[in-house]
Amino acid sequence: QVQLVESGGGSVQSGGSLRLSCAATAIYCMGWFRQAPGKEREGIASITYGGRTNYADSVKGRFTISRDNAKNTLYLQMNSLNPEDTGMYYCAAGSEYLCRLREGEYNYWGQGTQVTVSS
Repeated sequence: QVQLVESGGGSVQSGGSLRLSCAATAIYCMGWFRQAPGKEREGIASITYGGRTNYADSVKGRFTISRDNAKNTLYLQMNSLNPEDTGMYYCAAGSEYLCRLREGEYNYWGQGTQVTVSS
């Protein structure tokens, strides 16, 4: 059974940085999703086992997704954070070849880690 465990969330001021980690069994496609208060969950970044990445426009240029396959760990480096980035961040994994930011294409989910950005 695949288990995903996120860590690294916390509170930071606007303009700050955080790095999220997700310990997981190696799966072809892994992604980060987030859910802001009162909003639907959205995909923000994905990465294949070979390193091909995909980003939502809202985080492009500020966030970087990466993975260490030897350590079975997924990362999300978040820079230039703003209050709109506040939310619960989820690690997800799946086998879809295109590895898009579509929630339904991911089979496994972590419990989430909270990120709060204050102005």
